[in-house]
Amino acid sequence: MSYHTVMMKPHDNVAIALSNIPEGTELNVSCQDQTLKVQLLEAIEFGHKFAVKPIEAGGDILKYGEVIGAATRAIQAGEHVHVHNLEGKRGRGDQHVAI
Repeated sequence: MSYHTVMMKPHDNVAIALSNIPEGTELNVSCQDQTLKVQLLEAIEFGHKFAVKPIEAGGDILKYGEVIGAATRAIQAGEHVHVHNLEGKRGRGDQHVAI
């Protein structure tokens, strides 16, 4: 079976599942001129994020070319990225970065 995902920018480190995808599924996630091979370490539900590259603890989580949060622990490629391992930065004055 073929599963679809979306990754908008080549420097993103997460992609989005466009359907429910079972654990163990091997995916080719494409974005512009790159394709990343990812094996899911757990089932990913429609609309949820999964890591396409390892993310170190405290590292930025990049989705659609934007920083959406920081990893609260190391995250492996293929792992579900959600509130259990992501801390949001948006709207937090203590996390504001001057541009």
